[in-house]
Amino acid sequence: MTLLRTGTSVQGRLPFRALRSAALRRDAGLLLPAALAALLLLVAVAAPLIAPYDPVAGSLQVRLLDPGSPGHLLGTDGQGRDVLSRLIWAARPSLIGGFVPVAIAATAGTALGIAAGLGGRITEQALLRSLDVLYAFPGILLAMTIATLMPAGLGATVLSLSVVLTPAVARVAHTEVARIRTAEYLEAARVSGAGRTLVAVRQVLPVVAPVILAYASSLIGLSVVYAAGLSFLGLGVPPPTAEWGAMLDDLRPSLLTHPGVAVLPALTILIVSVVFNTLGEALRRRIGDTGDLSPETLR
Repeated sequence: MTLLRTGTSVQGRLPFRALRSAALRRDAGLLLPAALAALLLLVAVAAPLIAPYDPVAGSLQVRLLDPGSPGHLLGTDGQGRDVLSRLIWAARPSLIGGFVPVAIAATAGTALGIAAGLGGRITEQALLRSLDVLYAFPGILLAMTIATLMPAGLGATVLSLSVVLTPAVARVAHTEVARIRTAEYLEAARVSGAGRTLVAVRQVLPVVAPVILAYASSLIGLSVVYAAGLSFLGLGVPPPTAEWGAMLDDLRPSLLTHPGVAVLPALTILIVSVVFNTLGEALRRRIGDTGDLSPETLR
């Protein structure tokens, strides 16, 4: 009898333990990249407090020190500036170049996608074909073209990347709207006399918003890479302001002689991109979306 109770008890616990283990793995898959993303934002905000040196002050007497040198944990660049301090301060313009264009594109793209999905045939085709004109260009090439027409700076980066990312977000939003626009609850809302704007805000937006949030999270990494590329080419944040792409350009001449220092900005860009791509993928799994919303798929 004791054995029977024990066996029954164990069998009763196994499903609960399995479910709890699965839930923990699922939460860890979301919480870890979310915590790392929050840490990156904290570093950017607290840069004046945690950076050990002035990011623009250097000394030629300590130029190109290797990582691990006394007083300079990650070494110094060609002008003797502390690389760790510059990486920390560079998080500010680099993450602004990642977050702000995505926020603008998410807002504009969602509005355009919903308008195309709920508008008539003519409105839908006009909006989609207009977006296709922008979507036909490679993202970085379009960003370079727009940034070239403006004075170099963070404003040029934000505007150019906002234009680049908006068509992709609009496509995702339009796809979601097209999936639900014939749903019975939308028909009921229309029959009850609700206007198109009211239906869009109250009925459609709550359905589209989680998908856009997941996709926008993965776009942040792409936006950071694009922003760094513009600065690397001299079209983004101008020197001596610390920015990861500009740092990569500054350290490029020392790549063969001091590779340990020269690759640090590139590694930082890679890590940040991976963190936000992982966060977007985790959010996509959490909302139960099985479609492929990766930036590479949509552009």
